[in-house]
Amino acid sequence: MSPEGFAWRRTLIDDDRHGPLPVLLLALTVVTGLVDAVSILSLGRVFVANMTGNVVFIGFAVAGAPGFSLSASLSALVGFLVGAGLGGRLVTRFPSHRARLLFRGSVVEFACVGTGLVILAVAPTHLPSGVQDVTAGVVAVALGTQNAVVRALGVPDLTTTVLTLTLTGLVADARRGLDAVTLRRMLAVLTMFGGAVVGAALVLNIGPAAGLAAATGVLLAVVTATALLGRGDRPWHKPTA
Repeated sequence: MSPEGFAWRRTLIDDDRHGPLPVLLLALTVVTGLVDAVSILSLGRVFVANMTGNVVFIGFAVAGAPGFSLSASLSALVGFLVGAGLGGRLVTRFPSHRARLLFRGSVVEFACVGTGLVILAVAPTHLPSGVQDVTAGVVAVALGTQNAVVRALGVPDLTTTVLTLTLTGLVADARRGLDAVTLRRMLAVLTMFGGAVVGAALVLNIGPAAGLAAATGVLLAVVTATALLGRGDRPWHKPTA
């Protein structure tokens, strides 16, 4: 294998401390792009994964700016906090096995996004505000859970939902060259961008349910992979120091 290929493999699969966690978290980053595309374009211009943006949108709605749904934004914020609480309980329950923690968190996330998918699939084409609010809240529970679990996993530069510090690091540390850290940061940006592009294309050409269907499919792959990779006792299962 070429040095470049080895670097990519080491970054995503054979990392000494994190094993395959980086590639699994990149898959969750794709989910973030998908679900935020659905929420922004179809659920009242609301973020379900990025609460910084969502709090700003709440401010816009309170000020009376057109096109922003205060109820949907508040539903997403409450749902996210509920999900973060659920994720915190999982972290407490599985403090010493990162694969099992990610598996349980991904199961919760799969169930929540799947529920949102069912809601949109049976809803009218023109989504009523109540449907938008409920869907935003349910899907936000998934992303709150994801954030709490990913935070506990402790894989650097892969938060799965926020790219501000990732982009800052890419530019501020540009002199490092194309090392493992830079590769991880670049892939985080590209996967979220890719998820957003695919999600937007699905929403605009098929409908919002298609975007959540894609996110559900990615989450099912993460659940399956984590269940298989979590067997036994491997070094990367243990929490970071």
